[in-house]
Amino acid sequence: QVQLVESGGGVVQPGGSLRLSCMVTRFALDDYTVGWFRQAPGKAREGVACVSSSDTGTYYKASVRGSLTISRDENAKNTVDLEMKSISPEDTGVYSCATSLWVDMCGGISAMNDRDFDYFGQGTQVTVSS
Repeated sequence: QVQLVESGGGVVQPGGSLRLSCMVTRFALDDYTVGWFRQAPGKAREGVACVSSSDTGTYYKASVRGSLTISRDENAKNTVDLEMKSISPEDTGVYSCATSLWVDMCGGISAMNDRDFDYFGQGTQVTVSS
């Protein structure tokens, strides 16, 4: 059974940084598009970043562009990271990763749709608080 496991969440002060990781078991992650989603308290889940298979393209939600970076971990096989910088209270939420068979998705979309993703992890909590 495919498993996606997120890690790296926690409590961080405004302006701080975090690196979230998504590790996948049971298949080669390079063959799939990987996305990161965020669900803020009381709000719907939204896609914030994704990377197409073989790094052929990336997508960032406009509001997070410049503060989030998605990348495939060169040192950890089957892991995709989400680096968060200049974190603000609006970044609070549960961050989950997901995989998609739409291998060249991210370079040509205007928004992420969770219906285009097949497997989701349980998520990791990020809380921004001073």
